[in-house]
Amino acid sequence: MNQEVIQDRDLLAATEGGLADLAPVISELLHAGDKKAILAHLEDQHPADIASLVEALPTTDASTLLNVLPISERADVFGYLGPESQIEIARTLGRRELAKIVAEMSADERADLLNRLPEEQQQTLLPALAQAEREDIRKLASYPEGTAGAIMTSDYATLPPNITARQALDVLRLAAPDKETIYNAYVVDEARRLKGVLSLRDLILAEPTAKIEDIMNTHVIHARAEDSRAEVARKIAKYDLIALPIVNGGDALVGIVTQDDAMDVAEEEATKDFYKVSTIGELTTSLKEASIGLLYRKRIFWLVLLVFFNLFSGAGLALFEDTIVSYVSLIFFLPMLIAGGGNAGAQASTLMVRALATGDVRLSDWSLMLGRELLVATALGLTMALAVASIGVLRDGPTIGAIVALTMVLVVIIGSLIGMSLPFLLNRLNLDPASASAPLITSIADVTGVILYFGIATLMLGR
Repeated sequence: MNQEVIQDRDLLAATEGGLADLAPVISELLHAGDKKAILAHLEDQHPADIASLVEALPTTDASTLLNVLPISERADVFGYLGPESQIEIARTLGRRELAKIVAEMSADERADLLNRLPEEQQQTLLPALAQAEREDIRKLASYPEGTAGAIMTSDYATLPPNITARQALDVLRLAAPDKETIYNAYVVDEARRLKGVLSLRDLILAEPTAKIEDIMNTHVIHARAEDSRAEVARKIAKYDLIALPIVNGGDALVGIVTQDDAMDVAEEEATKDFYKVSTIGELTTSLKEASIGLLYRKRIFWLVLLVFFNLFSGAGLALFEDTIVSYVSLIFFLPMLIAGGGNAGAQASTLMVRALATGDVRLSDWSLMLGRELLVATALGLTMALAVASIGVLRDGPTIGAIVALTMVLVVIIGSLIGMSLPFLLNRLNLDPASASAPLITSIADVTGVILYFGIATLMLGR
């Protein structure tokens, strides 16, 4: 069997496992200098898949592979790389090679990359770019992290209001190669103030002689550069927009945020909330690339704090020591009772944190949600009480069964109300509602459950 056939067989096997599995094959071809074979293997592959392959290679091989690709495809692939991979590869590329890639990247991706690079490399790269690109990067990179301005792009199409539909199509035809999207064109006046928006579909269907100002939509959903990126993502999702125009304080159009960027933001925000709900701080890198020290620092604070918080549970047990000694069988039911309250509270907290984050619930809805949660929690508590009461009756008699049932109802109600209310309280104090995390709610429910359980037992059983 000749070498070419073996190589094709290996390629087919690797492709079945994903393009990243081609890394050994591509690495061999890179070392052999066979650029033609590499391009043949990567022909018709999506840039995102090629980026996965690049990230699977050693940094030196990754840089070499990028230089093998055509310049336009090189920039697309580089844009799909993760932040850490971009920085590592940028360090190995010469100034001229990196400048070529940056010049072909979209405006928002260029600005993001510049913000990630060390200051020394920024100062080296900027002079190698054209003046227009330098100014555009500086403008986009100047907006604070987390704002709409920080994720917007300046690659958008504009039209003046006084031209015809036929002339507008000619304008868009010329602008299309340099714009991220032309499906929506934004109508601006001489001062670049946003006056309207026009979809490509409406433009094509309009009479050729119709004026843009007569056919444009003047009710433009937009955001301001200082708005949070999460708010921008919510607007794009709510109104099902391809892109959202961004204006500055003078209502001048300064950029757009596209739907794909909004999806990235939504994913990042959901990941942040997920970590916070689990009392883990925000990770600045992927879990795979995070160092042991970083993971330790992000997790240790809340773990130590919650350990000491649970000392209150121990104090509660000590308070009712006489009851526990007299009725040791009560200990059997303690884990299920405090777990029931903690789980119910964690559920309520998670639902409320998400509802507040998406705007489905507002601070003014607290009293309404409290009433609803009380009804739901009561129904849940009664159902769970019926399930555990029978065990108590069969094991230790009707009195213990009644104590267990009553405690279960109360801990579920209290845990649920605490879990629902803490996110509202934190939001009211301008703190992140996601901090009302499941472990925190569980710890509060543990203390409450211990005190309630043995308090009720002491009253019903006596000392």
